[in-house]
Amino acid sequence: MSYTAVYRKIPSGYMGQIVEWPQVITEGKDLEDCRLMLKDALSEMVVAYREEGQDLPEGALYESLEVPA
Repeated sequence: MSYTAVYRKIPSGYMGQIVEWPQVITEGKDLEDCRLMLKDALSEMVVAYREEGQDLPEGALYESLEVPA
């Protein structure tokens, strides 16, 4: 199963969030740190949901749309 991560530059470094699972969000001092922390947060959420017998959010289909200039 795979999810989509989005990263945003913030004053303290980077914020990362899982698009399909907005509750999975974290910050890191740089992009690589944020990636590692987001992967860890996602893993922890998967474990917690499975322990509680909850369904994991499904991945989504994303496509790129062009906008005329």
